[in-house]
Amino acid sequence: MQTGLSRRQFLQSVLLFTVGMGAEGLTQMLKVPVHLQGGTTSELELIGAVTDVHDPVIIKAEDAYYLFCTGDGIPIRKSTDLLIWSRPFPPLVFAELPAWARERIPGATNIWAPDNSFYNGKYHLYYSVSTFGSSRSVIGLATNTTLNYADGGYQWVDEGLVIESTGAENYNCIDPNLILDADGVPWLAFGSFWSGLKLRRLDYETGKPSSADETVYSLAQRTVNSGAVEAPFIIGHGEFYYLFASFDFCCQGAESTYHVVVGRSETITGPYLDREGVPMLEGGGTQVTFPTDRWRGPGHCAVLQDEDADYIVYHAYDARMGGTPTLRIDRLTWDADGWVSISAPES
Repeated sequence: MQTGLSRRQFLQSVLLFTVGMGAEGLTQMLKVPVHLQGGTTSELELIGAVTDVHDPVIIKAEDAYYLFCTGDGIPIRKSTDLLIWSRPFPPLVFAELPAWARERIPGATNIWAPDNSFYNGKYHLYYSVSTFGSSRSVIGLATNTTLNYADGGYQWVDEGLVIESTGAENYNCIDPNLILDADGVPWLAFGSFWSGLKLRRLDYETGKPSSADETVYSLAQRTVNSGAVEAPFIIGHGEFYYLFASFDFCCQGAESTYHVVVGRSETITGPYLDREGVPMLEGGGTQVTFPTDRWRGPGHCAVLQDEDADYIVYHAYDARMGGTPTLRIDRLTWDADGWVSISAPES
């Protein structure tokens, strides 16, 4: 049948027509598999609630994929296939900014860059609160035993402060990311501008800083472009830990210059080197995401290590839509030397 519509346009029209069914019902009706667009790029075709998404992270839970991002109360999105995204109910982690964070950061209006991991029987959602351009920042923790909001046990419990920067330190406590090392020990990566990206060991039971190791390890730093490095995300793959980070500037719509780089290390505390052997503490980083005519500033990534593949999750600013921050997901490719890349996205 010739409809005159592209596959994306067709799916969008069906989504609008069947809005009463909800995105999950539409997914079941269409039976749409995760696949690669056109066979020429690793970019997934996304529809539904994919705009106004900034600093996304995705976790696969009991019944679906859940996305958390920057915004009032930490907005949530849900998908059963990584392609069609909806806003669940309730659509936020918090009804309002936690009181303890509001007291410490009086000018804060929303919550930034959440990160969600499951260990020790609970989901650990780390989040940051700050004001733009300031290093007076806090990272907090909320926990839940399930992400399925239809489950009777669904309840976010705010565990309060994890770590803070007062302005006296040479680092900034935002953009948290939790990683369990090969021994199951939790670590928290964080940082933005100033002296770069940092790492702290956490206590397994509390999810807060460990007294067994109080060192603040340095992971990456830059001296160019005002030291613009932030948004660390660490994964284990093969014999290495891989540190993803964002260079340059976000939050300027279609003028944003954000992009993701990566380095790797045999130990979680570093040193991390890029593909050319340049330490990330000396500004090194192998570029992973690239801007196009349409998608500008592709950055602040997370990595979803799914059963069949690894995916990089990030936002980019849509130049065709006035620079709207939009969810992007690409499949990662690992080469024989253990380096990661994505295919060049379509413009």
